[in-house]
Parts: sequence; structure tokens; C-alpha cells
Amino acid sequence: MAPETNKTSGSGGATKNDAPVKAPPSKKKEDKKDDDLSEEDLALKQQLELYVERVQDPEPGIQKLALESLRQEIRSSTSSMTSVPKPLKFLRPHYGTLKAHYEKMAEADLKKFMADILSVLALTMSAEGERESLKYRLLGSEGDIGSWGHEYVRNLAGEIAQEYTKRRSEEASIDDLIELVQQIVAFHMKHNAEPEAVDLLMEVEDLDILSKYVDKTNFKRTCLYLTSAAKYLPGPDDLVVLKIAYEIYIKFMEYASALQIALFLDDLQYIKQVYTSCDDVLQKKQFSYIIARHGTAFKLDDDIASDDIVREVLEEIINNTKLSEGYLTLARDIEVMEPKSPEDIYKAHLLDGRASAGASVDSARQNLAATFVNAFVNAGFGQDKLMTPPTDSSSGGSGNWLFKNKEHGKTSAAASLGMILMWDVDSGLAQLDKYFHSNDNHVISGALLGVGIVNCGIRNECDPALALLDDFVDKEDPSVRIGAIMGLGIAYAGTQNEQICKKLSLVLNDAKAPLDVIAFAAISLGLVCVGSCNEVVAQAIILSLMERSESDLQDPLTRFLPLGLGLLYLGKQESVEATAEVSKTFNEKIRKYCDMTLLSCAYAGTGNVLKVQNLLGHCAEILEKGETHQGPAVLGIAMIAMAEELGLEMAIRSLEHLLQYGQQNIRRAVPLALGLLCISNPKVNVMDTLSRLSHDTDSEVAMAAVISLGLIGAGTNNARIAGMLRNLSSYYYKETSLHFCVRIAQGLVHLGKGLLTLNPYHSDRFLLSPTALAGLITMLHACLDMKEIILRKYHYVLYFLVLAMQPRMLLTVDENLKPLPVPVRVGQAVDVVGQAGRPKTITGFQTHSTPVLLAAGDRAELATEKYIPLTPILEGFVILKENPDYREDQ
Repeated sequence: MAPETNKTSGSGGATKNDAPVKAPPSKKKEDKKDDDLSEEDLALKQQLELYVERVQDPEPGIQKLALESLRQEIRSSTSSMTSVPKPLKFLRPHYGTLKAHYEKMAEADLKKFMADILSVLALTMSAEGERESLKYRLLGSEGDIGSWGHEYVRNLAGEIAQEYTKRRSEEASIDDLIELVQQIVAFHMKHNAEPEAVDLLMEVEDLDILSKYVDKTNFKRTCLYLTSAAKYLPGPDDLVVLKIAYEIYIKFMEYASALQIALFLDDLQYIKQVYTSCDDVLQKKQFSYIIARHGTAFKLDDDIASDDIVREVLEEIINNTKLSEGYLTLARDIEVMEPKSPEDIYKAHLLDGRASAGASVDSARQNLAATFVNAFVNAGFGQDKLMTPPTDSSSGGSGNWLFKNKEHGKTSAAASLGMILMWDVDSGLAQLDKYFHSNDNHVISGALLGVGIVNCGIRNECDPALALLDDFVDKEDPSVRIGAIMGLGIAYAGTQNEQICKKLSLVLNDAKAPLDVIAFAAISLGLVCVGSCNEVVAQAIILSLMERSESDLQDPLTRFLPLGLGLLYLGKQESVEATAEVSKTFNEKIRKYCDMTLLSCAYAGTGNVLKVQNLLGHCAEILEKGETHQGPAVLGIAMIAMAEELGLEMAIRSLEHLLQYGQQNIRRAVPLALGLLCISNPKVNVMDTLSRLSHDTDSEVAMAAVISLGLIGAGTNNARIAGMLRNLSSYYYKETSLHFCVRIAQGLVHLGKGLLTLNPYHSDRFLLSPTALAGLITMLHACLDMKEIILRKYHYVLYFLVLAMQPRMLLTVDENLKPLPVPVRVGQAVDVVGQAGRPKTITGFQTHSTPVLLAAGDRAELATEKYIPLTPILEGFVILKENPDYREDQ
């Protein structure tokens, strides 16, 4: 009987369904196919054909039995899904028959039963885009969805996404879909497929229900996927996803990770909630270290720490007062306390004769370069060989070096003492004090700037910097005023200090003030209120811009006014739109420049692809003479695309194209953009491009490339870049401007003797420090016109880099915050998002004892079970507590 059924159902089903493909197979071919099968396969095939026949039996009992048997066969085979399961393969010709029979069946449980089976068969048999699997699932019984296997559930999820989009456009009801979604999500979460569950919920725009299905075993992987996916989502979806991750972290008491998200969202309420949700004082100390590293101005109130002693300790950490101590601990451990002189960096003896011969003459420009190199190399070490030599030596201390510089050179020389004593407020202010009694205004100006640098990132209850600098802002001499204004901007960056805002806003609207004073006041305002969208300050800068005369607008320093305005909206996306509208009313000389600057600042660090395309469009225009807005547009591409690795690689490629086809003013900005993209991260391809450009026929392109070589190697002691720069110093030994740039770059590569980084990203590249980015952008905008700003008398804008300087260390401390050496593994970070099991997070690691240095892209993990770190990301200061379950091996 079985062969008979084969004939009828075979022709009935297959030909109806597959008619357009080809004529029904001849008898011979079919027999041959059957001969290829093994005996058990043949038996299975005949068995299934019998079931198909029986399903169409009018007797309900026989039908039920046949359906039950089919179900059994299919289920037992779908558990593994490497190839199409045999039952599905053999039932292929009968799919049409069963579908036709289903339509004829009476409404009853049996019909639902049949729908379930059709739903599974549709997995391999339904036509593309028909969504039959979902259709029959919704018509079928409400049984356990997972029993049909993983592949079936995944296929359903895909069909639900399509169906959801269709129904939303038709405004039809989606309740039945959501019910099914909940079943699928529960199944995925149970079977370690968190990314698939999250994807499905994103498709149906219902992520809120996720937290119901998250448990202790899978919340970390779920949140890791959510935070990584957020980088690629358009706003405001990305914020929604991050908030859900934040709530899950709080729910499972993973407070340090919740704090990272709160800082990313820049939401003070969330930060406060992390503190108040947690009762452990040690944890709160760790939060304070994270906030201090990020540079957020955060006030502790009674809800957070009711105990005064605890609050004092937490405030001390948030104010970064221990940064200098930790940095010097690292330096002693690595044995680099010995001060270095600029000559140790230049290594002139390695070059051939011609370069070293020219260098023996004392020229003011060379001394100025040496001042910067000395400051960069000994930054934060508190001692050097030029500014702080022992007083009993015959040279007579720092006075001598100071006066080897001319006029404005003395400003940078005096300020360099501030950088050498960076973060060490007490000793720094004491040593700078002697310059305040000088008769030379340039020296006083440098001392004021030095005070700002010493206090950079360090906060203090009694505000020593404000007390010292406040009176000098209103002095007569413009250089003194600039020193005080810059000092305030650097010392109070990101604090939104109202007193300083008022003071500097008055300077902006002072009709008698020279343009350079106004330009630096705008930058300092931008730094103090970075990312705050402060309306009052924005008004003040806008008014000042509108009042500028035609001749002022030609001045290269005018570019600092739009930049100060842009910094107010750093990373704040849409909030800039009202101000951008106002900027359309400016004088056409500055209008486009202002537009580009505002756009690039507002979307900095967001990775917004549409804005990058917009900026690329502006770079493609052919300009009339005298327009300068393409420079900030090119920098803007780097500022926006630096958010994640993929965008970063694409931006590097786009910039290569701009180099080939762009006009001169674009080519001048491209090296700076490359420098920002790979800051303190010397990628070989970028290094080669910059090396090529450093010999460019256009001296401005060459200067930008040389400075960028310094930026990408900043603080890495990279031997290859150091070699390139040594060769360049002999190549350009006659061209003072380029030679000066080479020296600056050499200083940057050896920044802090290789212990510091300029990278504004931290916490596994998740968080972007706004003050650090602001300092970098300011310095790069100044480099867009090297000849007029950095090579003239405003070379001290290089000190804005201090805002981005951070020790690239991991320092583990015990419960009393004293350094605690433990073994850690340091290796290249591996992206483990969405991977199965417990993959290794680092590769190619070495084991060291803390404190250790972390290079770009490195990650550390503890190599001992004895302690538990209070934060999952080991960077900066990490508090360890003893593991109560740890047992020493006997």
C-alpha cells in the first residue's frame, strides 16, 4: 500500500507546489534515488509516507496517532542542526499535501496540532518572504517553543521582525507577536543566546521587558552586548539601551559598571543613585577614583556620605589629591626618577656631523624648544635639569635658564616649571611663588599659567588657583592677563565654576581688551563649562563674535571664539542646534568656520556617520581664497569618528583620499586629524603616512605631520618614531620653524618619560573625558595656523595638552589606599562581545607585579585569586579587598 500512497501524494503535493521548476521526476530517477538510501533511511522514508497518508484519514483517532508519531520523528531529529534533518528532507514533497489537508480540517485541537507540525516543516520548505513558519505557529497550540530546537526558534525570531515592521506600517495589532516574543526571549536567555534575545527585542522596540528575563548568570553578558551595541545605534535609541543596561547593573549590584554608564550618559542623578544604592564605603572609594579619572565635577552631599570622615576621604579622592603620589610611586617602581635633559632626548651623537654642528649655538628659538621638551619629558616628576637644579650649583638655579629665553619665551619657560611640578599643588605653588615678584611681565604671565598647570585636574576646597589668579585677570598688561585667563581655564576645566564664568564673561565684553585676551577668555570659558550647554556663557561669546571688526576677523586668533562656543556643546549633539541657527547671522568670513566648529564639537565622540558624511561633503567643495572652514571640518571628521574602532579605520581611509584630492588647506589639516585619531597609539600605517608627509614640499603640511608624529607617539617612547624624528632634525637643521616642530614632537614622544598618555578615552575605551578632548582640540585648532600662532608668540597654547595628560598606569591599593603589589597579566584586549562560553579577554599577555604601564589597547587582569578588585576594569587606581574564600595551597 505504501508505494501507492507515494504516487498519489507525491504527484499531488510536489507538482502543485513546484510546478514552474521542472516536469515531475520520471519513475526511473525516483527508484534510483531510493536505491541510494541506506536501509534504515528507506524504512524511515516509507514510515513517514505512511504517516502522511494516515494524517488524511477521516478517523480522528488515527489522525491523532499519526500526528503524534510525526511529531516524535521530527523532534528527535531537530535537536542537532548541522544539516537538514532527515524527516524534514523526506517530508519535503508532502508539504503541499499537508497544507491543503490542513485547510480542510475542522477547527479542533487536532488542527492546532497539525499547525505546529506545518510550522516546523515551513522552516525549510516555505517560499522566501512568505513567513509561513510564523503564520502556522500563531495558528497552532501554545506549547513549549524550545522543544522544536534552536534553529526553529531563530527562524521564528527573524520572521517576527519582518512581520512586526509590516504590521507597524499598517497600524495592525501586535499583541499576539509580543506574546510569542516573550516566549522566544525566555528561551534564548535560558540557552546562553543573550545577543539574539536583545536583537529580537530591539527589532520589536520592546527592550523594557528584558530585565524580567535577566538573571545572575547572564546579566554581565547581556549588558556587555547592550553597551557595545549602543555605539552603533542611532540616537535616541542608544541612550535607551544604555539606560536599560544601567538598570540591570544596579539590580544585580554591579555598581562600578553602572557608574561607567552613568558617566557615559553624563547624568548626575544616575551617578548619585550609584552612590546611594551601595552601602560599602570601600566601593564608594572606588567610585570616587573612577569619577576623578573621568574629570567630572561631582559634589558629595549628606545622602551619599552622612559621616564627615568618610565624606572627607571620598572628596580627597574625587579631587585627585593623591594623583601625584600614585604617579611618583609608579615612577619609582619603574626606576625613572632620574631627571632627563633635552640632550638626552635629542641624542644628537647618533646623527652625522652636519646637524650637531649647527645645534651648539644658543638661539632663542632652540632654547624655547628645549624648554618645552624639558617640560614634557619631566612632566609631574618634580625635578629636572633646567628649571629646578639644586641651588648650591654655580649656575644659580632656575633663574639662568629662564633668562636664556627672549620676551614671550620667558612665559613658556616659567610655565614649564608648573608642568614639571604638575599635580603637586603645595610644592608647585611654593616654587612658582618667586616668579610673582619679578619685574618682567612675561615671567609673571608664565608663573600664572604655571599655577593653572599645577592645579590641572586637582580640586581643592580653598581654591588656591582662583585666589592667586583672580586679581591678575584685570591687569593692564595683555600678556599677564592671558597668563591668568589660561591658568584659570586649565585649573578649573570642567568645573562650571560660576565665579570664573562671570569674571571671564566680563573680559569678553570689555571693549578695550585686545583681541588675543578676548580669544583666550573665550577658550577658557569653553574649558570651564565644557559640555554644559551654558546659555549665559554662549550668549557672551556670541555677542563678542558679533562685535568683532573686519580686521579682527582676519586675525588667526579669532578662530578661538567659535571654538570656545563649540566646547560648551562638546558631545551634546542636538543641544547645539539653537546656537548653530544664531551662528548663521555672523559675518560671512567667520560663519562657515563657526558652523563647522560647532558641528564637530557637538558630535565629538559619538561616531555619528551622517555628520561625518556632512563634513566630508564640505571638504569636497572648491574654495575661494581666504576661506578657512575646511580645516575644522577635517578635524571634525576625526573628532566624531574616534568613538569606535571601526569608524576610526574608515576615517583613516577617508583622510587618505582627502590627501590625494584635497586642496592645500585640507592637506594641512589631515595630518592633525590623523594625529587625533591615533593619539598615543602609534599605528604603523598612520606612522608611515605621517612620515611621508613630514617631507612634503608645503612646509605647513610638513609641520603638521611632524607635530602629529609626536601626538601619535605621545608618551610611548616609540623607538621607530624617535628614530624618524632624529633623522628629521638633521634634515631640517637649517629651517628653524620645522626644526622647532621636530623638537616639540620629540618632547611629546617621551612625555613623562613614557609614563603618560594623551588619549582622552579610558575604561577600556568606553568613556571619553571631555576636558581631555577639549584640551587636545584647542591645541589642534591652534596648529591649523602654525605660523601665526605656535611659531609666533602664542607657543604656550601647547600647554593646553596638560588637560589630556594622564598616567597610563594600573596601581592597585589595599583597603587603606596604600599601594599593594600583586601579580597581574597585561596583554592585548580581545573583544569577547557575544561569544559563547567564557572566552579569554586578553591575548599574548605577560605577568608583572603592579604598578604596571598599560599601552593603547592593553587590558589587565589579576593573576591571583587572593584579592578581589572592586571594579571590573583594571585601570588607574584599583582597590583590592581580600578574598574571603581564598585558601593558600598547602
